[in-house]
Amino acid sequence: MPDQPEASVVIPTRSRWHLLSTAALPSALEQADVDVEVIVVDDGSQDETPSRLEELDDPRLRVVRHETSRGVAVARNAGIAAARGRWVSFLDDDDLWAPAKLRKQIDSAEATGAVFAYSAGGGLDAARTFLFAVPPPDPASVTEQLLQWNVIWCGCSNVLARSDVVAELGGFDEQLGQLADWDLWIRLALAGRAAAARDILVGYVMHEESMLLTDGRDVFPEIEYLAEKHRAAHEAYGIELDQALFSRWVARGHRRAGRRVRAARTYATGAVRHRDPGALVRAAAAFLPERAIDASRQVAGVERRSSLQKLPVPEPPWVARFRRDVA
Repeated sequence: MPDQPEASVVIPTRSRWHLLSTAALPSALEQADVDVEVIVVDDGSQDETPSRLEELDDPRLRVVRHETSRGVAVARNAGIAAARGRWVSFLDDDDLWAPAKLRKQIDSAEATGAVFAYSAGGGLDAARTFLFAVPPPDPASVTEQLLQWNVIWCGCSNVLARSDVVAELGGFDEQLGQLADWDLWIRLALAGRAAAARDILVGYVMHEESMLLTDGRDVFPEIEYLAEKHRAAHEAYGIELDQALFSRWVARGHRRAGRRVRAARTYATGAVRHRDPGALVRAAAAFLPERAIDASRQVAGVERRSSLQKLPVPEPPWVARFRRDVA
């Protein structure tokens, strides 16, 4: 491997070898036509992850170990500090990449002089069966869009950025948890040009172990912190964070995790605070099964505000390689 690889991949993980070993790790190591190093940041794993990582014999793989968990933002920053590549990309341990992900994003960025790049993403179920695609936001307006909502889908697993720019920006804000990626994307967009690849290069796996469902902490202080941190940019562009949509997003996470009372309360609070009648309908339906909730929306004729533009397209060929059995 060259002294400076073309790209570094940072994968934070904690006690999820069954996901890391079948999703993120093969995705990163099977990248084509690019000199890559893969940095796994083991954030205090208590399972077989440390021993299994030691058994792997691949010169492209490096491991940073935290004996106790320090949080995902700290873990990603530890990976950034260890990275040697000109480009750095982030990959959650449960998500998937097409083999051409890094190559196509690097080419898109270098062709336009962009400091970061992203692509279309796919939504997958727990068995990693393809469900839908989400197109990338227009690079010409992505700054304005990010100041309203996190329009770069697939969480941290989508973006590739110039390592020097990420370092200058200070990496991920360690005061944030679930919104740390959104904050960094805003700062990257304010710092330079973006580029987008239209191909579906990332797979976001929706399952019961996702951070959105397992992290029950109150995330509303994070959105308030984010709004205050970027107040100057919001004023300059005349754009505000979409607090109503954020409230719905939080409530939906509680509902999918089975926290029905918190979901109903969050929907109801958002309906009043943001004058969002659709959220009030969802509050009333929060205790129904998911299919019944979808039906109630259609019967009520409520406008379906969503953060996603879901496109029914054929499954990309690379997805089948990651299929798994789910009990």
